[in-house]
Amino acid sequence: MKITSSSKQEIISLPVPIYSSIKIADAIDKDGIEYAMFVGIDEKYVQQLKELSLDKSDTAIQNNTGDRRRFGEGSYEEWYKKNRTPFVLIDKQKDVLAAIIWFGPKSLGKKSLKFGEESKDVIQNEWHTVVWRCYPMYRGRGLMKAFSQYVMGVYKEQFLENIKFWAGMDNRNDAMVSLSLKLGFKADMENSDLKSNWLVVVKDA
Repeated sequence: MKITSSSKQEIISLPVPIYSSIKIADAIDKDGIEYAMFVGIDEKYVQQLKELSLDKSDTAIQNNTGDRRRFGEGSYEEWYKKNRTPFVLIDKQKDVLAAIIWFGPKSLGKKSLKFGEESKDVIQNEWHTVVWRCYPMYRGRGLMKAFSQYVMGVYKEQFLENIKFWAGMDNRNDAMVSLSLKLGFKADMENSDLKSNWLVVVKDA
């Protein structure tokens, strides 16, 4: 996927206010489909996120993530209060959410909703979690590596400290494990719990 940064990109202070969004780039995939990339999500796409998270036909989301509880049944407003910063990839022609990546300070190894635990107290330290989602019509198009690399760079530029990224996932989620390895993450067995299929990967550079 080819990404072109917005020429009039605004100065970003993260996280942006809830339901606001700032365009940061345009992109085009190998099949010529054009996308817009934003930091923050406006209400229209939040509604799409909710619907996608409730989609029972998407077994990858339902079996491998806690998004049904997090976004489908839960409150986006409450989630956003945890100092999360979402980036979205929007199909320009269809005006639909193709993918989302979010970041936020979170204790290394802290389990997610799917694994029966959700952070209540955000710990401000060097570790920031990253989470990836690509939705059914856009899987297999080679979007996520380039999208991830770009927004990880944008996010990291906003912090003066040398932050480190980590991600927690179901180790049976082959697509997510593969993406994390392609992005240079490495397994952190000390914070993983493979008996419950919880895999932690880290990237400190």
